[in-house]
Amino acid sequence: MTDGIRVVKNGAILEVTIDRPKANAIDLKASLRLNDIWTEFKKDPALRVGILTGAGEKFFCPGWDLKAAAGGEATNSEWGVGGFGGLNHPRNLDKPIISAVNGIAYGGGFEMVLGTDLIVMEEHARFALPEIKVGILPDAATIKLRRRIPYHIAVEFLMLGRSMDAAEAKQWGLANWVVPQGQAMTKAREVAQMIAEGPPLLFPAIKQLLHHSEMVAENPAFELHDSLHAVMRVAQSEDMLEGATAFAEKRKPVWKGR
Repeated sequence: MTDGIRVVKNGAILEVTIDRPKANAIDLKASLRLNDIWTEFKKDPALRVGILTGAGEKFFCPGWDLKAAAGGEATNSEWGVGGFGGLNHPRNLDKPIISAVNGIAYGGGFEMVLGTDLIVMEEHARFALPEIKVGILPDAATIKLRRRIPYHIAVEFLMLGRSMDAAEAKQWGLANWVVPQGQAMTKAREVAQMIAEGPPLLFPAIKQLLHHSEMVAENPAFELHDSLHAVMRVAQSEDMLEGATAFAEKRKPVWKGR
C-alpha cells in the first residue's frame, strides 16, 4: 500500500503496522490514513481491541517524515481528526489500544504511544522527544507526559530532548511490559486476546470513566460517573447479571455485549 500502513483483522483484534522504509516515519498521507483506520476501528462493533506496531527490528516510528517536511509539508498541516497519527487528540476512542514498541519511538512516534492504553516495549526500544533540537513543540506530549510521570522528569525529557531506554520507561510507568527483542507482538497479541475474551461493554466503560475523570476530584468524579453512557450500559446490562450468575455456577461467562 502506497501510504505504508498495513492492517490485519484477526477476529476481534485489529493489528496496524507502520511499514514505511527505512524508518517508519509518518507523512501527511500516512497520518490521514491512520486517522481513517482508527475511526473505522471505533465504529466497527466486531472489533474490540487494537494493536499498533512498526515493521522491522529498529524503528517503531521516529515521528514526522523530515523528507516530507523538506519537500514543503507544513508542521501545521491538518493531520486528521485525531491529530498526528490519529491518536494524539481526545475523540472518545473508547476501545483499548496496545502499543507493541519494537524499536525507536521518537517525537510523534512517542506521542502515538502516549495515545494508547497499554505499552509493550522491547529491550532495545527507546523513547525521546527531540523536537527541541529543531524548534518544534511536541504539543501532545507536553500536555500528556506530565500527567503520566513526575513533573520534573517530564520537563527534563521535553527540554533536553534526551532519550529514555526501556528499563527507565518501565521505572516511570511508561511501559507495562519489557520483553526481549522480537517479542513485542507476541506479548501484545497475548494481552489483546485476553481483552477480546472479556466482557465487551466493560472496557469502553473503563476508558470513558478514566478519561472523563482524569482531572476531576474524587467526589465530583463519582457524580460524573452516572452521566457516562458506556458506564450506564454496564450497570443496566445482561452481561453484568451473566457475570454474577456464571461465578455462582462456577462456569465461564458467556458474554453477549448487551
